[in-house]
Amino acid sequence: MLIYALRQFNLFIITLLILTLIGYNIVRLETSSIFNQQEFLVGWTQYLRELMQGNLGLAANGTPITESLARVFPATLELCFFAFILALIIGVPLGTLAGVRRGSPADIIISSITLFTFSMPIFGMAILMIMVFSLYLGWLPVSGRYNLLFEIPQITGFALVDVIISNHPQRSHALEDIIRHLMMPIVVLAVAPTTEIISLLRDSVSDVMDQNYIKVAATKGLSKSEIVMRHVLKNALLPIIPKFGIQISTMITFAIITESIFNWPGIGTWLLDALSFKDYIAVQAGVLTVGSVVLFANIFSDLAGVAISPLARKEWYVLK
Repeated sequence: MLIYALRQFNLFIITLLILTLIGYNIVRLETSSIFNQQEFLVGWTQYLRELMQGNLGLAANGTPITESLARVFPATLELCFFAFILALIIGVPLGTLAGVRRGSPADIIISSITLFTFSMPIFGMAILMIMVFSLYLGWLPVSGRYNLLFEIPQITGFALVDVIISNHPQRSHALEDIIRHLMMPIVVLAVAPTTEIISLLRDSVSDVMDQNYIKVAATKGLSKSEIVMRHVLKNALLPIIPKFGIQISTMITFAIITESIFNWPGIGTWLLDALSFKDYIAVQAGVLTVGSVVLFANIFSDLAGVAISPLARKEWYVLK
């Protein structure tokens, strides 16, 4: 396990260096950048020193980029976190049901709905939800993170947490407003990981149901629900945990589209604004931040999968 962790760490460092090369080349697109006046390797070395000191440069408006990231990135993380929780709440039960009853009408219905939602473009679903729940029914707000009349102090960067731990005079109304603003972006962003979790878990549960120890448990008189909860679900989840990192990567990518549609003040909207103004210093900082988070999520999910799954450890020892 230690050797595997060291290999993953080496992979993380190498990929991170490649990511800094991409960021460095983006910075060199800025005509006023000092790196344009230096040789490539000399400039890249200085660029790495600046990064290690936490200096990401200044945006076009003169604001330190670290301050801007501290403001916008928590908004994206908040959106992705609740979307992933929703994906698990919906995906795990439906994927388990489809796997246990493979070939049944329930499986066909779940698989058909999953295929339909997976095929629908994320912007199409977002526009449809805005038309129905905002414009037609008037239940949910169209855009933003919360009503600006609620002056919520930024303590953690997570608006939902900040309003709970702060002494806001209208805490309950502000909390309700934040939840209403969260609902549509969360649902839209949760669609892709939900369909993937259902598909992965359906296949994994179906494989586990064919194992001999499940048949032995059935002969011992255990009910189907007991077999599923005690034996099937636990063993079916283990092989797909390493794939959660890919879902996080997908969510962060889709978050850029979701934020632009709902005018969510996260890193996606911030990056698109930087691109429109050709602020390459801000663009490279956003690329480095998003890339590093995606890379860390993938490495962490791989390590977690090997750590908790005996089968994954066995396969790695065989292959090494």
